[in-house]
Amino acid sequence: MSLFNLTVTRMLIPLTLLLPVAHAGNYQTFTSGGGRVTTIELFTSEGCSSCPPADAWLSDLKNDPRLWKQIVPLAFHVDYWDYIGWRDRFASPENSARQKMHKNQGNIRSVYTPGFVLDGAEWRGWYRRGALKLPQGDTTELKLNVNGTEITAAYAVATSDPLVLNVALLGFNLSSRISSGENSGRNLSHDFVVLEQKSVISENGSWLLQLPQIEQTPVTTKGIAAWISHPNSLKPLQATGGWLTN
Repeated sequence: MSLFNLTVTRMLIPLTLLLPVAHAGNYQTFTSGGGRVTTIELFTSEGCSSCPPADAWLSDLKNDPRLWKQIVPLAFHVDYWDYIGWRDRFASPENSARQKMHKNQGNIRSVYTPGFVLDGAEWRGWYRRGALKLPQGDTTELKLNVNGTEITAAYAVATSDPLVLNVALLGFNLSSRISSGENSGRNLSHDFVVLEQKSVISENGSWLLQLPQIEQTPVTTKGIAAWISHPNSLKPLQATGGWLTN
């Protein structure tokens, strides 16, 4: 068994009432505010020789003053490179399926690594090393409260349509010594790695759920990312995130 349980939990459970429950644990609040917060998805693999520079670029966002306020980065490790001789311990078939779903929904033209998706649209600006230009504008605030292992969230949008809250547990300062495949002999470093994810639907913009857990966790630095989407679309409406202290 790998160090992490990387099975993505897909929970689509309607919640019609938000019941706050108080229990012991560190209490943290994460909020997007009223401005647009952009998600940056990187689809990557330890088995891909072109991916380490993209991983390093994403890691550099830890020092970007816009982090968590205007940008929420996520690294989805895919498993379709595992066949060439190196099994990426952070990869999962669910992450590969997510990238393929982006293609099926017309968000990207093809499935490849490293592949960036900026707010639900393919972004190739990284290859040109250009400035990261973010969409502007005001939108509805997303607020997330973490109390121990419990999460409550609210997205006060005026609609009766169901919405999905997506929550990802992120790992930082992770590294692997690669012994085979295209990156054989290299030490690879990773940040913003999606270790676990839950997706929960609500019809009133309020959510109550448990923080995604990993079975065995040597990860000392963790973060959380959350974003809102429609049930049949991967395009985010709003996002928030930050460092976890518990």
